[in-house]
Amino acid sequence: MIFHVVPLDDWLTVPDRPYSPASLAEEGFIHCSPDEATTLAVATAYYRDVPGPLMALLIDEHKLDVMVRWEAAEPAPPPGVSPDVLFPHVFGRITRDAVEGMMEIQRDEEGRATGLALWS
Repeated sequence: MIFHVVPLDDWLTVPDRPYSPASLAEEGFIHCSPDEATTLAVATAYYRDVPGPLMALLIDEHKLDVMVRWEAAEPAPPPGVSPDVLFPHVFGRITRDAVEGMMEIQRDEEGRATGLALWS
């Protein structure tokens, strides 16, 4: 499984189509993380001030119909993540059937990600 951080409202915007965030058009790929700890670091570094529920999509990369490349973070990984960690970059839209589940990112009063909880 690979993880992708997304505000719940963004995920629900067009539920009958493949998921395509702004980063795909801007950078040519969708940012993902290799594990839970890295996902929490990404959420804290880049989504701290995002209001509303923040989710982690659990994606089976083998069910994607686009290329996934494991690459180093540019220019550097978020604080707390080792520089040798490779990040899965999805070069195309994420098909909904590749998403095996979704977990809510728990945050403290400062907006720091503290854990993942099952979401139903």
